[in-house]
Amino acid sequence: MKDLAYLNKFFYKYRWRLIPGVLFVIISNVFAVLSPQVIRMAVDMVTENISTYQLFSGFNRQSVIYNIFGSSLLLFGSLVLILALLRGLFLFFMRQTIILMSRHIEYDLKNEIYQHYQELSLAFYRRHNTGDLMNRVTEDVSRVRMYLGPGIMYTINTVVLFIMVIYAMLIVNVRLAIFSVLPLPILALIIYYVNNIINFRSEKIQERLSVLSSFVQENFSGIRVIKSYVREDFVRKSFAAESENYKTHSMALVKVQALFYPLMLLLIGLSNVITMYIGGTEVMKGDITAGNIAEFIVYLNLLSFPVISLGWVTSLVQRAAASQKRINEFLHQQPEIVSPVVAKQTIRGQITFDNVSFIYPDTGIQALKNVSFTAEPGEMVAIIGRTGAGKSTIANLIMRMYDCTGGELLIDGQPVKQLNLEGYRSQIGFVPQEVFLFSDTIANNIAFSADTLDMPKVEQAAKDAAVYENIKELEKGFETLIGERGITLSGGQKQRVSIARAIVKQPQVLIFDDCLSAVDTRTEEEILNNLGRNMLGKTSIIIAHRISTIKNADKILVMDKGEIMEQGDHKYLMDQKGIYFELYEKQLLEEEENV
Repeated sequence: MKDLAYLNKFFYKYRWRLIPGVLFVIISNVFAVLSPQVIRMAVDMVTENISTYQLFSGFNRQSVIYNIFGSSLLLFGSLVLILALLRGLFLFFMRQTIILMSRHIEYDLKNEIYQHYQELSLAFYRRHNTGDLMNRVTEDVSRVRMYLGPGIMYTINTVVLFIMVIYAMLIVNVRLAIFSVLPLPILALIIYYVNNIINFRSEKIQERLSVLSSFVQENFSGIRVIKSYVREDFVRKSFAAESENYKTHSMALVKVQALFYPLMLLLIGLSNVITMYIGGTEVMKGDITAGNIAEFIVYLNLLSFPVISLGWVTSLVQRAAASQKRINEFLHQQPEIVSPVVAKQTIRGQITFDNVSFIYPDTGIQALKNVSFTAEPGEMVAIIGRTGAGKSTIANLIMRMYDCTGGELLIDGQPVKQLNLEGYRSQIGFVPQEVFLFSDTIANNIAFSADTLDMPKVEQAAKDAAVYENIKELEKGFETLIGERGITLSGGQKQRVSIARAIVKQPQVLIFDDCLSAVDTRTEEEILNNLGRNMLGKTSIIIAHRISTIKNADKILVMDKGEIMEQGDHKYLMDQKGIYFELYEKQLLEEEENV
Protein backbone atom coordinates (compact mmCIF):
# COMPACT_ATOMS: atom_id res chain seq x y z
CA MET A 1 0.00 0.00 0.00
CA LYS A 2 3.03 2.34 0.20
CA ASP A 3 2.70 3.18 -3.50
CA LEU A 4 -0.97 4.07 -3.04
CA ALA A 5 -0.05 6.37 -0.13
CA TYR A 6 0.71 9.01 -2.78
CA LEU A 7 -3.06 9.39 -3.23
CA ASN A 8 -3.67 10.42 0.39
CA LYS A 9 -3.41 14.12 -0.52
CA PHE A 10 -6.41 13.68 -2.81
CA PHE A 11 -8.42 12.05 -0.03
CA TYR A 12 -7.77 15.13 2.09
CA LYS A 13 -8.71 17.45 -0.76
CA TYR A 14 -12.04 15.66 -1.31
CA ARG A 15 -12.67 14.80 2.35
CA TRP A 16 -16.12 16.43 2.23
CA ARG A 17 -17.14 13.85 -0.32
CA LEU A 18 -15.42 10.91 1.38
CA ILE A 19 -16.72 11.57 4.92
CA PRO A 20 -20.42 11.78 3.91
CA GLY A 21 -19.86 8.68 1.76
CA VAL A 22 -18.63 6.75 4.81
CA LEU A 23 -21.63 7.97 6.83
CA PHE A 24 -24.00 6.83 4.08
CA VAL A 25 -22.29 3.39 4.13
CA ILE A 26 -22.89 3.09 7.90
CA ILE A 27 -26.54 4.22 7.67
CA SER A 28 -27.30 1.85 4.77
CA ASN A 29 -25.82 -1.06 6.70
CA VAL A 30 -27.88 -0.21 9.78
CA PHE A 31 -31.01 -0.76 7.68
CA ALA A 32 -29.45 -3.94 6.24
CA VAL A 33 -28.85 -5.41 9.74
CA LEU A 34 -32.38 -4.52 10.93
CA SER A 35 -33.97 -6.53 8.13
CA PRO A 36 -32.92 -10.02 9.44
CA GLN A 37 -34.27 -9.10 12.87
CA VAL A 38 -37.68 -8.34 11.37
CA ILE A 39 -37.56 -11.68 9.55
CA ARG A 40 -36.72 -13.43 12.86
CA MET A 41 -39.77 -11.90 14.52
CA ALA A 42 -41.95 -12.96 11.58
CA VAL A 43 -40.72 -16.58 11.70
CA ASP A 44 -41.09 -16.74 15.48
CA MET A 45 -44.60 -15.37 15.19
CA VAL A 46 -45.47 -18.07 12.67
CA THR A 47 -44.03 -20.92 14.75
CA GLU A 48 -45.53 -19.66 17.99
CA ASN A 49 -49.01 -18.89 16.65
CA ILE A 50 -49.52 -21.81 14.29
CA SER A 51 -50.52 -24.03 17.21
CA THR A 52 -52.99 -21.39 18.43
CA TYR A 53 -54.54 -21.27 14.97
CA GLN A 54 -54.90 -25.08 14.94
CA LEU A 55 -56.35 -25.07 18.48
CA PHE A 56 -59.38 -23.04 17.28
CA SER A 57 -60.02 -25.41 14.41
CA GLY A 58 -63.79 -25.52 13.74
CA PHE A 59 -64.48 -22.31 15.71
CA ASN A 60 -65.42 -18.91 14.30
CA ARG A 61 -62.50 -17.30 16.12
CA GLN A 62 -60.11 -19.19 13.82
CA SER A 63 -60.89 -16.73 10.99
CA VAL A 64 -60.21 -13.78 13.32
CA ILE A 65 -56.83 -15.29 14.28
CA TYR A 66 -56.14 -15.92 10.59
CA ASN A 67 -56.84 -12.26 9.73
CA ILE A 68 -54.63 -11.02 12.58
CA PHE A 69 -51.98 -13.52 11.51
CA GLY A 70 -52.13 -12.32 7.86
CA SER A 71 -52.07 -8.64 8.85
CA SER A 72 -48.98 -9.20 11.03
CA LEU A 73 -47.15 -10.97 8.21
CA LEU A 74 -48.09 -8.14 5.82
CA LEU A 75 -46.74 -5.64 8.35
CA PHE A 76 -43.45 -7.52 8.70
CA GLY A 77 -43.19 -7.86 4.90
CA SER A 78 -43.81 -4.13 4.48
CA LEU A 79 -41.14 -3.38 7.09
CA VAL A 80 -38.60 -5.54 5.21
CA LEU A 81 -39.50 -3.73 1.96
CA ILE A 82 -39.22 -0.27 3.57
CA LEU A 83 -35.85 -1.17 5.14
CA ALA A 84 -34.62 -2.43 1.73
CA LEU A 85 -35.75 0.79 0.03
CA LEU A 86 -34.08 2.95 2.69
CA ARG A 87 -30.89 0.92 2.38
CA GLY A 88 -31.00 1.30 -1.41
CA LEU A 89 -31.48 5.07 -1.08
CA PHE A 90 -28.40 5.47 1.11
CA LEU A 91 -26.42 3.13 -1.14
CA PHE A 92 -27.29 5.52 -3.97
CA PHE A 93 -26.03 8.46 -1.88
CA MET A 94 -22.89 6.44 -1.12
CA ARG A 95 -22.17 5.96 -4.83
CA GLN A 96 -22.90 9.61 -5.58
CA THR A 97 -20.24 10.72 -3.11
CA ILE A 98 -17.46 8.10 -3.29
CA ILE A 99 -17.67 7.27 -7.02
CA LEU A 100 -17.84 10.97 -7.94
CA MET A 101 -14.84 11.56 -5.67
CA SER A 102 -12.89 8.95 -7.66
CA ARG A 103 -13.75 10.73 -10.93
CA HIS A 104 -12.51 14.05 -9.54
CA ILE A 105 -9.27 12.43 -8.37
CA GLU A 106 -8.84 10.75 -11.77
CA TYR A 107 -9.16 14.18 -13.41
CA ASP A 108 -6.62 15.74 -11.02
CA LEU A 109 -4.17 12.84 -11.34
CA LYS A 110 -4.22 12.90 -15.15
CA ASN A 111 -3.61 16.63 -15.14
CA GLU A 112 -0.78 16.27 -12.62
CA ILE A 113 0.92 13.54 -14.67
CA TYR A 114 0.54 15.49 -17.91
CA GLN A 115 1.88 18.65 -16.26
CA HIS A 116 4.86 16.70 -14.95
CA TYR A 117 5.47 15.21 -18.40
CA GLN A 118 5.75 18.72 -19.79
CA GLU A 119 8.28 19.72 -17.12
CA LEU A 120 10.57 16.77 -17.80
CA SER A 121 13.60 17.32 -20.01
CA LEU A 122 14.16 16.16 -23.57
CA ALA A 123 16.45 13.40 -22.33
CA PHE A 124 13.47 11.76 -20.61
CA TYR A 125 11.63 11.44 -23.92
CA ARG A 126 14.69 9.90 -25.54
CA ARG A 127 14.69 7.18 -22.87
CA HIS A 128 10.95 6.33 -22.98
CA ASN A 129 8.67 5.47 -25.87
CA THR A 130 5.37 7.21 -26.57
CA GLY A 131 3.22 4.12 -26.01
CA ASP A 132 4.50 3.68 -22.45
CA LEU A 133 3.95 7.38 -21.66
CA MET A 134 0.37 7.19 -22.95
CA ASN A 135 -0.38 3.94 -21.14
CA ARG A 136 0.60 5.39 -17.76
CA VAL A 137 -1.65 8.41 -18.13
CA THR A 138 -4.63 6.41 -19.45
CA GLU A 139 -4.71 2.71 -18.55
CA ASP A 140 -2.77 3.03 -15.29
CA VAL A 141 -4.82 6.00 -14.08
CA SER A 142 -8.04 4.10 -14.91
CA ARG A 143 -6.91 1.20 -12.73
CA VAL A 144 -6.11 3.62 -9.92
CA ARG A 145 -9.59 5.16 -10.27
CA MET A 146 -11.16 1.73 -9.83
CA TYR A 147 -9.37 1.51 -6.49
CA LEU A 148 -10.40 5.04 -5.51
CA GLY A 149 -14.06 4.43 -6.39
CA PRO A 150 -15.41 0.85 -6.28
CA GLY A 151 -12.38 -0.43 -4.37
CA ILE A 152 -12.73 1.96 -1.44
CA MET A 153 -16.54 1.91 -1.53
CA TYR A 154 -16.81 -1.88 -1.30
CA THR A 155 -13.96 -2.11 1.22
CA ILE A 156 -15.66 0.34 3.61
CA ASN A 157 -19.00 -1.35 3.03
CA THR A 158 -17.51 -4.79 3.73
CA VAL A 159 -15.73 -3.71 6.93
CA VAL A 160 -18.78 -1.87 8.34
CA LEU A 161 -21.16 -4.69 7.42
CA PHE A 162 -18.88 -7.34 8.91
CA ILE A 163 -18.63 -5.48 12.21
CA MET A 164 -22.37 -4.89 12.45
CA VAL A 165 -23.37 -8.41 11.39
CA ILE A 166 -20.83 -10.21 13.59
CA TYR A 167 -21.89 -8.06 16.57
CA ALA A 168 -25.57 -8.84 15.93
CA MET A 169 -24.81 -12.58 15.62
CA LEU A 170 -22.78 -12.67 18.85
CA ILE A 171 -25.62 -11.04 20.78
CA VAL A 172 -28.01 -13.80 19.67
CA ASN A 173 -25.79 -16.85 20.28
CA VAL A 174 -22.01 -16.91 20.65
CA ARG A 175 -21.60 -20.62 19.79
CA LEU A 176 -23.68 -20.39 16.64
CA ALA A 177 -21.94 -17.14 15.60
CA ILE A 178 -18.47 -18.69 15.99
CA PHE A 179 -19.33 -21.83 14.02
CA SER A 180 -21.12 -19.84 11.30
CA VAL A 181 -18.12 -17.61 10.56
CA LEU A 182 -15.55 -20.39 11.04
CA PRO A 183 -14.77 -20.67 7.28
CA LEU A 184 -14.05 -16.92 7.03
CA PRO A 185 -10.55 -16.98 8.62
CA ILE A 186 -9.63 -19.71 6.13
CA LEU A 187 -10.82 -17.38 3.37
CA ALA A 188 -8.69 -14.55 4.81
CA LEU A 189 -5.58 -16.76 4.71
CA ILE A 190 -6.31 -17.72 1.10
CA ILE A 191 -6.70 -14.02 0.16
CA TYR A 192 -3.42 -13.18 1.90
CA TYR A 193 -1.64 -15.89 -0.07
CA VAL A 194 -3.25 -14.99 -3.40
CA ASN A 195 -2.55 -11.24 -3.00
CA ASN A 196 1.15 -11.63 -3.78
CA ILE A 197 0.42 -13.73 -6.85
CA ILE A 198 -2.14 -11.20 -8.13
CA ASN A 199 0.23 -8.29 -7.50
CA PHE A 200 3.13 -9.92 -9.36
CA ARG A 201 1.03 -10.98 -12.33
CA SER A 202 -0.73 -7.58 -12.52
CA GLU A 203 2.64 -5.83 -12.88
CA LYS A 204 3.60 -8.23 -15.67
CA ILE A 205 0.31 -7.55 -17.46
CA GLN A 206 0.88 -3.77 -17.29
CA GLU A 207 4.41 -4.15 -18.64
CA ARG A 208 3.20 -6.24 -21.57
CA LEU A 209 0.36 -3.77 -22.24
CA SER A 210 2.87 -0.90 -22.45
CA VAL A 211 4.99 -2.87 -24.92
CA LEU A 212 1.90 -3.71 -26.99
CA SER A 213 0.73 -0.05 -27.02
CA SER A 214 4.18 1.14 -28.09
CA PHE A 215 4.32 -1.48 -30.84
CA VAL A 216 0.94 -0.40 -32.26
CA GLN A 217 1.69 3.34 -32.01
CA GLU A 218 5.07 2.94 -33.70
CA ASN A 219 3.69 0.85 -36.55
CA PHE A 220 0.77 3.19 -37.19
CA SER A 221 3.24 6.09 -37.35
CA GLY A 222 5.47 4.18 -39.78
CA ILE A 223 2.68 2.64 -41.87
CA ARG A 224 4.07 4.23 -45.06
CA VAL A 225 7.42 2.48 -44.59
CA ILE A 226 5.70 -0.83 -43.78
CA LYS A 227 3.63 -0.68 -46.96
CA SER A 228 6.58 0.48 -49.07
CA TYR A 229 8.64 -2.52 -48.02
CA VAL A 230 5.65 -4.91 -48.18
CA ARG A 231 6.16 -5.93 -44.54
CA GLU A 232 2.48 -6.17 -43.54
CA ASP A 233 2.67 -9.93 -42.93
CA PHE A 234 5.82 -9.59 -40.85
CA VAL A 235 4.29 -6.81 -38.73
CA ARG A 236 1.04 -8.78 -38.35
CA LYS A 237 2.98 -11.81 -37.09
CA SER A 238 4.99 -9.61 -34.73
CA PHE A 239 1.77 -8.07 -33.40
CA ALA A 240 0.27 -11.54 -32.97
CA ALA A 241 3.37 -12.59 -31.00
CA GLU A 242 3.10 -9.51 -28.73
CA SER A 243 -0.64 -10.13 -28.29
CA GLU A 244 0.02 -13.77 -27.45
CA ASN A 245 2.55 -12.69 -24.82
CA TYR A 246 0.00 -10.30 -23.30
CA LYS A 247 -2.71 -13.00 -23.42
CA THR A 248 -0.43 -15.50 -21.68
CA HIS A 249 0.19 -13.13 -18.77
CA SER A 250 -3.52 -12.21 -18.60
CA MET A 251 -4.58 -15.84 -18.56
CA ALA A 252 -2.14 -16.55 -15.74
CA LEU A 253 -3.99 -13.95 -13.64
CA VAL A 254 -7.41 -15.20 -14.73
CA LYS A 255 -6.52 -18.75 -13.66
CA VAL A 256 -5.82 -17.55 -10.14
CA GLN A 257 -9.11 -15.64 -10.04
CA ALA A 258 -11.02 -18.57 -11.60
CA LEU A 259 -9.98 -20.77 -8.67
CA PHE A 260 -10.45 -17.97 -6.14
CA TYR A 261 -14.15 -17.17 -6.67
CA PRO A 262 -15.57 -20.75 -6.62
CA LEU A 263 -13.54 -21.44 -3.48
CA MET A 264 -15.15 -18.43 -1.82
CA LEU A 265 -18.64 -19.62 -2.82
CA LEU A 266 -17.86 -23.06 -1.41
CA LEU A 267 -16.81 -21.60 1.93
CA ILE A 268 -19.95 -19.41 2.07
CA GLY A 269 -22.14 -22.44 1.32
CA LEU A 270 -20.31 -24.34 4.04
CA SER A 271 -21.17 -21.52 6.47
CA ASN A 272 -24.88 -21.93 5.64
CA VAL A 273 -24.74 -25.71 6.24
CA ILE A 274 -22.94 -25.21 9.56
CA THR A 275 -25.52 -22.58 10.59
CA MET A 276 -28.46 -24.90 9.93
CA TYR A 277 -26.82 -27.85 11.71
CA ILE A 278 -25.55 -26.01 14.80
CA GLY A 279 -28.68 -23.82 14.84
CA GLY A 280 -30.90 -26.90 14.83
CA THR A 281 -29.09 -28.35 17.84
CA GLU A 282 -29.38 -25.01 19.66
CA VAL A 283 -33.14 -24.86 18.94
CA MET A 284 -33.57 -28.37 20.37
CA LYS A 285 -31.71 -27.23 23.49
CA GLY A 286 -34.04 -24.25 23.75
CA ASP A 287 -31.18 -21.69 23.58
CA ILE A 288 -32.50 -20.03 20.42
CA THR A 289 -35.66 -20.05 18.32
CA ALA A 290 -36.30 -21.15 14.75
CA GLY A 291 -36.46 -17.46 13.85
CA ASN A 292 -32.84 -17.07 14.94
CA ILE A 293 -31.77 -19.67 12.37
CA ALA A 294 -33.58 -17.73 9.64
CA GLU A 295 -31.97 -14.54 11.00
CA PHE A 296 -28.48 -16.10 10.82
CA ILE A 297 -29.01 -17.36 7.27
CA VAL A 298 -30.01 -13.84 6.17
CA TYR A 299 -26.93 -12.47 7.97
CA LEU A 300 -24.72 -14.93 6.11
CA ASN A 301 -26.39 -13.98 2.83
CA LEU A 302 -25.65 -10.35 3.68
CA LEU A 303 -21.99 -11.30 4.15
CA SER A 304 -21.87 -13.40 0.99
CA PHE A 305 -21.62 -10.50 -1.48
CA PRO A 306 -18.92 -8.65 0.54
CA VAL A 307 -16.96 -11.89 0.82
CA ILE A 308 -17.31 -12.52 -2.93
CA SER A 309 -16.39 -8.91 -3.72
CA LEU A 310 -13.43 -9.18 -1.35
CA GLY A 311 -11.49 -11.11 -3.99
CA TRP A 312 -12.44 -8.61 -6.68
CA VAL A 313 -11.55 -5.67 -4.44
CA THR A 314 -8.25 -7.33 -3.58
CA SER A 315 -7.52 -7.63 -7.28
CA LEU A 316 -8.47 -3.98 -7.80
CA VAL A 317 -6.18 -2.83 -5.01
CA GLN A 318 -3.27 -4.93 -6.22
CA ARG A 319 -3.68 -3.76 -9.81
CA ALA A 320 -4.00 -0.16 -8.63
CA ALA A 321 -0.86 -0.53 -6.50
CA ALA A 322 1.04 -1.91 -9.52
CA SER A 323 -0.25 0.95 -11.71
CA GLN A 324 0.43 3.65 -9.10
CA LYS A 325 3.96 2.29 -8.72
CA ARG A 326 4.49 2.80 -12.46
CA ILE A 327 2.97 6.29 -12.25
CA ASN A 328 5.17 7.17 -9.26
CA GLU A 329 8.27 6.13 -11.20
CA PHE A 330 7.65 9.03 -13.58
CA LEU A 331 6.22 11.48 -11.03
CA HIS A 332 9.32 11.08 -8.86
CA GLN A 333 11.68 11.75 -11.77
CA GLN A 334 13.11 15.24 -11.64
CA PRO A 335 13.83 17.25 -14.80
CA GLU A 336 17.52 17.65 -15.60
CA ILE A 337 16.82 21.18 -16.85
CA VAL A 338 15.51 23.38 -14.04
CA SER A 339 14.55 27.03 -14.43
CA PRO A 340 15.89 29.35 -11.72
CA VAL A 341 13.35 31.45 -9.81
CA VAL A 342 14.18 34.77 -11.45
CA ALA A 343 12.21 37.38 -13.37
CA LYS A 344 11.86 37.08 -17.13
CA GLN A 345 14.15 39.40 -19.06
CA THR A 346 14.46 40.52 -22.66
CA ILE A 347 17.55 39.23 -24.46
CA ARG A 348 19.51 41.03 -27.18
CA GLY A 349 20.66 37.80 -28.82
CA GLN A 350 24.40 37.58 -28.19
CA ILE A 351 25.30 33.88 -27.99
CA THR A 352 28.74 32.82 -26.72
CA PHE A 353 30.04 29.26 -26.63
CA ASP A 354 33.02 29.29 -24.29
CA ASN A 355 35.01 26.05 -24.64
CA VAL A 356 31.76 24.02 -24.59
CA SER A 357 31.79 20.23 -24.50
CA PHE A 358 28.79 17.93 -24.37
CA ILE A 359 28.30 14.19 -23.80
CA TYR A 360 24.82 12.70 -24.27
CA PRO A 361 23.81 11.24 -20.88
CA ASP A 362 22.08 8.13 -22.24
CA THR A 363 24.56 7.00 -24.87
CA GLY A 364 27.82 8.46 -23.56
CA ILE A 365 28.57 9.81 -27.06
CA GLN A 366 30.66 12.99 -27.03
CA ALA A 367 28.89 15.33 -29.42
CA LEU A 368 30.93 18.50 -28.85
CA LYS A 369 34.56 19.06 -27.89
CA ASN A 370 35.79 22.46 -26.73
CA VAL A 371 33.57 24.50 -29.07
CA SER A 372 34.05 28.28 -28.90
CA PHE A 373 32.38 30.98 -31.00
CA THR A 374 30.26 34.10 -30.61
CA ALA A 375 27.12 35.10 -32.51
CA GLU A 376 26.43 38.84 -32.21
CA PRO A 377 22.94 40.38 -32.46
CA GLY A 378 22.18 41.06 -36.12
CA GLU A 379 24.55 38.35 -37.34
CA MET A 380 23.66 35.30 -39.38
CA VAL A 381 25.84 32.41 -38.20
CA ALA A 382 25.84 29.27 -40.31
CA ILE A 383 26.96 25.80 -39.25
CA ILE A 384 27.90 23.14 -41.77
CA GLY A 385 29.42 19.70 -41.53
CA ARG A 386 28.90 16.02 -42.08
CA THR A 387 26.13 14.02 -40.36
CA GLY A 388 26.99 13.49 -36.69
CA ALA A 389 29.34 16.48 -36.57
CA GLY A 390 27.38 18.02 -33.65
CA LYS A 391 25.41 20.70 -35.50
CA SER A 392 21.99 19.86 -34.03
CA THR A 393 23.55 19.50 -30.58
CA ILE A 394 24.53 23.19 -30.74
CA ALA A 395 20.89 24.06 -31.52
CA ASN A 396 19.69 21.92 -28.57
CA LEU A 397 22.15 23.60 -26.21
CA ILE A 398 21.09 27.09 -27.33
CA MET A 399 17.45 26.08 -26.69
CA ARG A 400 18.65 24.65 -23.36
CA MET A 401 17.13 21.26 -24.06
CA TYR A 402 20.36 20.02 -22.46
CA ASP A 403 23.03 21.64 -20.29
CA CYS A 404 26.70 21.67 -21.23
CA THR A 405 28.85 18.98 -19.62
CA GLY A 406 31.92 21.20 -20.01
CA GLY A 407 32.57 24.89 -20.61
CA GLU A 408 29.83 27.51 -20.53
CA LEU A 409 27.09 28.89 -22.77
CA LEU A 410 26.46 32.62 -22.32
CA ILE A 411 23.49 34.68 -23.48
CA ASP A 412 24.26 38.42 -23.51
CA GLY A 413 27.24 37.62 -21.28
CA GLN A 414 25.07 35.81 -18.70
CA PRO A 415 25.14 32.01 -18.16
CA VAL A 416 22.07 30.50 -19.79
CA LYS A 417 21.39 28.50 -16.59
CA GLN A 418 20.68 31.79 -14.78
CA LEU A 419 17.90 32.85 -17.18
CA ASN A 420 14.21 32.25 -16.61
CA LEU A 421 13.67 29.26 -18.92
CA GLU A 422 10.13 30.10 -20.05
CA GLY A 423 11.00 33.74 -20.74
CA TYR A 424 14.18 32.76 -22.58
CA ARG A 425 12.61 30.13 -24.84
CA SER A 426 9.68 32.41 -25.64
CA GLN A 427 12.17 34.70 -27.42
CA ILE A 428 13.64 31.92 -29.59
CA GLY A 429 12.20 30.70 -32.87
CA PHE A 430 13.18 27.13 -33.62
CA VAL A 431 12.61 25.12 -36.79
CA PRO A 432 13.64 21.51 -36.07
CA GLN A 433 15.22 19.10 -38.51
CA GLU A 434 12.28 16.72 -38.14
CA VAL A 435 9.23 18.86 -38.91
CA PHE A 436 6.16 18.22 -36.79
CA LEU A 437 2.75 19.72 -37.51
CA PHE A 438 -0.31 19.23 -35.32
CA SER A 439 -3.64 17.78 -36.51
CA ASP A 440 -5.18 21.23 -36.76
CA THR A 441 -5.73 24.00 -39.29
CA ILE A 442 -2.76 25.52 -41.10
CA ALA A 443 -3.53 28.87 -39.46
CA ASN A 444 -3.45 27.38 -35.95
CA ASN A 445 -0.22 25.53 -36.74
CA ILE A 446 1.48 28.77 -37.80
CA ALA A 447 0.04 30.72 -34.84
CA PHE A 448 0.95 27.94 -32.38
CA SER A 449 3.18 30.19 -30.22
CA ALA A 450 0.45 32.82 -29.72
CA ASP A 451 -2.54 32.71 -27.39
CA THR A 452 -4.81 34.33 -29.98
CA LEU A 453 -5.06 33.91 -33.73
CA ASP A 454 -3.86 37.07 -35.51
CA MET A 455 -4.56 36.34 -39.20
CA PRO A 456 -2.63 39.33 -40.67
CA LYS A 457 0.52 38.18 -38.86
CA VAL A 458 -0.10 34.56 -39.86
CA GLU A 459 -0.50 35.51 -43.52
CA GLN A 460 2.62 37.69 -43.46
CA ALA A 461 4.64 34.87 -41.87
CA ALA A 462 3.37 32.49 -44.60
CA LYS A 463 4.51 34.99 -47.25
CA ASP A 464 7.95 35.31 -45.63
CA ALA A 465 8.20 31.50 -45.59
CA ALA A 466 7.21 31.39 -49.30
CA VAL A 467 4.23 29.11 -48.60
CA TYR A 468 1.39 31.65 -48.86
CA GLU A 469 0.53 30.87 -52.51
CA ASN A 470 0.51 27.12 -51.81
CA ILE A 471 -1.94 27.61 -48.94
CA LYS A 472 -4.26 29.88 -50.96
CA GLU A 473 -4.49 27.22 -53.67
CA LEU A 474 -6.08 24.83 -51.16
CA GLU A 475 -9.88 24.70 -51.11
CA LYS A 476 -10.17 25.99 -47.52
CA GLY A 477 -6.98 28.02 -47.48
CA PHE A 478 -5.62 28.67 -44.01
CA GLU A 479 -8.57 26.77 -42.49
CA THR A 480 -7.46 23.53 -44.14
CA LEU A 481 -6.94 20.70 -41.67
CA ILE A 482 -3.59 18.96 -41.87
CA GLY A 483 -2.32 15.79 -40.23
CA GLU A 484 -4.25 12.62 -39.51
CA ARG A 485 -7.73 14.08 -40.06
CA GLY A 486 -6.91 16.37 -42.99
CA ILE A 487 -4.72 16.68 -46.06
CA THR A 488 -1.07 15.67 -46.15
CA LEU A 489 1.34 18.41 -47.21
CA SER A 490 4.51 17.74 -49.18
CA GLY A 491 7.87 17.72 -47.41
CA GLY A 492 8.78 21.19 -48.65
CA GLN A 493 5.39 22.64 -47.69
CA LYS A 494 5.68 21.18 -44.21
CA GLN A 495 9.10 22.75 -43.79
CA ARG A 496 7.85 26.15 -44.91
CA VAL A 497 4.79 26.02 -42.60
CA SER A 498 7.20 25.16 -39.78
CA ILE A 499 9.39 28.14 -40.77
CA ALA A 500 6.32 30.40 -40.75
CA ARG A 501 5.50 29.15 -37.25
CA ALA A 502 8.95 30.30 -36.07
CA ILE A 503 8.87 33.63 -37.93
CA VAL A 504 5.43 34.68 -36.60
CA LYS A 505 6.93 34.81 -33.07
CA GLN A 506 9.24 37.64 -34.19
CA PRO A 507 12.00 36.08 -32.08
CA GLN A 508 15.27 37.63 -30.96
CA VAL A 509 17.07 34.41 -31.90
CA LEU A 510 16.03 32.23 -34.85
CA ILE A 511 17.43 28.71 -35.31
CA PHE A 512 17.06 26.78 -38.58
CA ASP A 513 18.14 23.16 -38.05
CA ASP A 514 18.62 21.91 -41.62
CA CYS A 515 15.02 22.82 -42.41
CA LEU A 516 15.52 23.86 -46.04
CA SER A 517 16.59 20.44 -47.34
CA ALA A 518 13.23 19.78 -49.09
CA VAL A 519 13.00 23.28 -50.60
CA ASP A 520 14.20 24.12 -54.12
CA THR A 521 17.04 26.61 -54.58
CA ARG A 522 14.88 29.52 -55.79
CA THR A 523 12.37 29.18 -52.89
CA GLU A 524 15.30 28.82 -50.50
CA GLU A 525 16.79 32.09 -51.72
CA GLU A 526 13.43 33.85 -51.32
CA ILE A 527 13.07 32.60 -47.73
CA LEU A 528 16.61 33.65 -46.81
CA ASN A 529 16.08 37.13 -48.30
CA ASN A 530 12.88 37.52 -46.27
CA LEU A 531 14.72 36.21 -43.24
CA GLY A 532 17.41 38.84 -43.60
CA ARG A 533 14.72 41.53 -43.60
CA ASN A 534 12.84 40.10 -40.60
CA MET A 535 15.93 39.43 -38.49
CA LEU A 536 17.58 42.83 -38.71
CA GLY A 537 19.37 43.43 -35.40
CA LYS A 538 18.54 39.88 -34.32
CA THR A 539 20.52 36.64 -34.27
CA SER A 540 20.09 33.87 -36.81
CA ILE A 541 21.63 30.39 -36.52
CA ILE A 542 21.33 28.35 -39.71
CA ILE A 543 22.35 24.69 -39.79
CA ALA A 544 22.62 23.27 -43.30
CA HIS A 545 24.26 20.71 -45.56
CA ARG A 546 24.15 22.81 -48.74
CA ILE A 547 26.72 25.57 -49.05
CA SER A 548 24.34 27.50 -51.33
CA THR A 549 22.12 27.95 -48.26
CA ILE A 550 24.79 29.57 -46.09
CA LYS A 551 27.31 31.27 -48.37
CA ASN A 552 25.93 34.75 -47.55
CA ALA A 553 26.16 34.22 -43.77
CA ASP A 554 28.24 36.63 -41.67
CA LYS A 555 30.06 33.74 -40.03
CA ILE A 556 30.33 30.10 -41.07
CA LEU A 557 31.38 27.32 -38.68
CA VAL A 558 32.74 24.17 -40.32
CA MET A 559 32.34 21.24 -37.93
CA ASP A 560 33.63 17.67 -37.88
CA LYS A 561 33.44 15.09 -35.08
CA GLY A 562 32.18 17.65 -32.57
CA GLU A 563 34.89 20.24 -33.17
CA ILE A 564 35.02 23.51 -35.10
CA MET A 565 37.61 22.88 -37.80
CA GLU A 566 37.24 26.25 -39.58
CA GLN A 567 35.30 29.49 -39.13
CA GLY A 568 34.93 32.69 -41.08
CA ASP A 569 32.86 34.07 -43.96
CA HIS A 570 32.49 32.38 -47.36
CA LYS A 571 35.33 34.28 -49.06
CA TYR A 572 37.77 33.70 -46.20
CA LEU A 573 37.03 29.97 -46.03
CA MET A 574 37.35 29.58 -49.80
CA ASP A 575 40.74 31.26 -49.68
CA GLN A 576 41.90 28.80 -46.98
CA LYS A 577 41.50 25.87 -49.41
CA GLY A 578 40.52 23.63 -46.49
CA ILE A 579 37.52 21.45 -45.60
CA TYR A 580 34.98 24.11 -46.59
CA PHE A 581 36.62 24.54 -50.00
CA GLU A 582 36.52 20.77 -50.56
CA LEU A 583 32.83 20.60 -49.62
CA TYR A 584 32.04 23.49 -51.99
CA GLU A 585 33.92 21.90 -54.90
CA LYS A 586 32.26 18.54 -54.27
CA GLN A 587 28.72 20.00 -54.11
CA LEU A 588 29.37 22.11 -57.21
CA LEU A 589 30.48 18.99 -59.10
CA GLU A 590 27.35 17.07 -57.96
CA GLU A 591 25.09 19.92 -59.16
CA GLU A 592 26.81 19.95 -62.59
CA GLU A 593 26.37 16.16 -62.88
CA ASN A 594 22.66 16.42 -62.01
CA VAL A 595 22.19 19.07 -64.68
